[in-house]
Amino acid sequence: MISRNTIDKVFETARVEEVIGDFVQLKKSGSNFKGLSPFTDERTPSFMVSPVKQIWKDFSSGKGGNAVAFLMEHEHFTYPEAIRYLAKKYQIEIEETEQSNEEKEQASERESMMLVAEFAQKFYSDVLWNTETGKAIGLSYFKERGFSEQTIQHFGLGYNPDQWDAFTTAALDKGYALEYLEKTGLTIVKPATQEGGKEKRFDRFKGRVLFPIHSLSGRVLGFGGRTLSSDKKQAKYLNSPESEIYHKSKVLYGIYHAKQAIARQDVCYLVEGYTDVIQLHQSGIENVVASSGTALTPEQIRLIRRLTQNIVVLFDGDEAGLRASLRGVDLILEEGMNVRVCTFPQGEDPDSFARQHSQEAIEAYLLEQAQDFIQFKTTLLTKEAANDPIRKAETIREIVGSIARIPDRIKREIYVQECASLLGISEGVLFSTLAQMGKKQAEDLRKKPAPRPMEVVPDQPEEVQLDLQYELERKIIELLLLYGKESQEFEDLVLKETEDGKLALEPEVTESRVFEKVYLDLQDDEIELTHGNFRKIYYALIQKLNAEGEFRIQELMSDPDQELVAEISAILMEEEKYQLHQWERKDIYPKPKENSIAQLVSETILSLRCYLIKKRIEALQQKTEGAPSDDHTEVLEEIVNYLQLNKLLNTKLNRVLS
Repeated sequence: MISRNTIDKVFETARVEEVIGDFVQLKKSGSNFKGLSPFTDERTPSFMVSPVKQIWKDFSSGKGGNAVAFLMEHEHFTYPEAIRYLAKKYQIEIEETEQSNEEKEQASERESMMLVAEFAQKFYSDVLWNTETGKAIGLSYFKERGFSEQTIQHFGLGYNPDQWDAFTTAALDKGYALEYLEKTGLTIVKPATQEGGKEKRFDRFKGRVLFPIHSLSGRVLGFGGRTLSSDKKQAKYLNSPESEIYHKSKVLYGIYHAKQAIARQDVCYLVEGYTDVIQLHQSGIENVVASSGTALTPEQIRLIRRLTQNIVVLFDGDEAGLRASLRGVDLILEEGMNVRVCTFPQGEDPDSFARQHSQEAIEAYLLEQAQDFIQFKTTLLTKEAANDPIRKAETIREIVGSIARIPDRIKREIYVQECASLLGISEGVLFSTLAQMGKKQAEDLRKKPAPRPMEVVPDQPEEVQLDLQYELERKIIELLLLYGKESQEFEDLVLKETEDGKLALEPEVTESRVFEKVYLDLQDDEIELTHGNFRKIYYALIQKLNAEGEFRIQELMSDPDQELVAEISAILMEEEKYQLHQWERKDIYPKPKENSIAQLVSETILSLRCYLIKKRIEALQQKTEGAPSDDHTEVLEEIVNYLQLNKLLNTKLNRVLS
């Protein structure tokens, strides 16, 4: 178990904007940062990060918290995993305390599979560097491909011996369960063919060089294995099968090593193979990823979109595969991203081109040769159509089909104008074709089977149920978080005897700190917060605010209870929501501009008192229903007392509000 001292160091050192910046492209927005939500598919930023408060809030999904909470939500880490990740990132030595058996058993299946994958990567790498077979076969292959030793180590490349169960035996000897070896696909288990016989176990990647596939945070999810055998019956490349931790449609090879360069340069180069990524990276072009040998998917594009809006697709010089690859370009357009295309000379690919040129030459080539997708597609398809009018018409229709996928109306119009210029056809015809395609899509939607008819209910205004007690308790926590230790002058109305012997309400001003005022007032009325998280936060705040020394919200944010942390973040990020939507420009304000802290505190406490008295009166009134009138006397007296108290409190409240 990680020591408390290590956890405290991690929270003191980690910067939420740096941690999230590794996964999401953030842009400065006043004193905060904003970006696209990594949890929902959105095109308008609703994700806010506050460096001052060291918290984040995703207003599209409602999630929020600190750096640890982000890793737990985004990478599905457990709390200890998130602490370990941050300790590694900030080079903090981890102090361990002894784990109980119960804690050891709590490791999730997903984590067990992750640990197996990480052991596999270390095993394959160890074989590559420290065995004669690994050096002679695996290491020689990588060096022949032009990879330096530093590059091989950087990408964690490895080799699995050409033996049936070398890896499986090593993993079992180290105590890893066969169940997880099989679930990750690293080991293939064949049941016994005869009764009483033994099941057969063998390595999936027998005799292959291995390319580990990492998540955005750097954890090993799966592998790509290339055979070095000349046997044509064997697949040249073999990937890990789909599993709880590896979904090939949702990962990109090289994303972990490229993410910072992509965000920094605001562009991502997309290639086809592992070696393309590695060779370009070795040549200094680090902002490059591959689709791991699968057709490009929307999930992979959205992964890139978290880091940049700009993609340059790098195609081999082979024209045969270009048309099929264009479907990926259409998907990128659908996601609202900016896409350019760059092809290499005939017979070249990114791997071979990078080996033969310097970093400066590669960068210059990519800059000069990258074409807008309309120019590229027009050149390619018109060359195929030649002088055939029918094929030319089909080409125009296909290009307009790509433009129709672009969600931004202004971009569509600009591309139509460019297309008209390149193809020598009127803009009117292209706009008309674009409109027809839009109508056809709408018609296709209408032709879908109609949903089962529902009972028609007359429209009625929807009644919004507001939990007033929840909102008031939340406001109390907000006031303590933001202003807890501030001294304020509070005006209260107290009963005093006048000169003629009558009782009257007279103002009395006292000075105290906000947390003292809140605590004493709630204590006087024996009010207990009903919401579990608010109650926990409340007592933690009172304790910390009452202590000597400066109060820091980060002390609360290091709590392992992430539901509690998310609640605090949501409260603290409330103001950022108004900044995000620029409400002030529309003359909309979340609260009165001139409202003082003392006024807010008094108003909130009095409102809570009035609400609770009202609920008590209602409960007493229900108690009298159906009961004999003789039993009403005591209850009615109590109701009268509460009504008088309620009148007094409302008098105070009206004075505070005025």
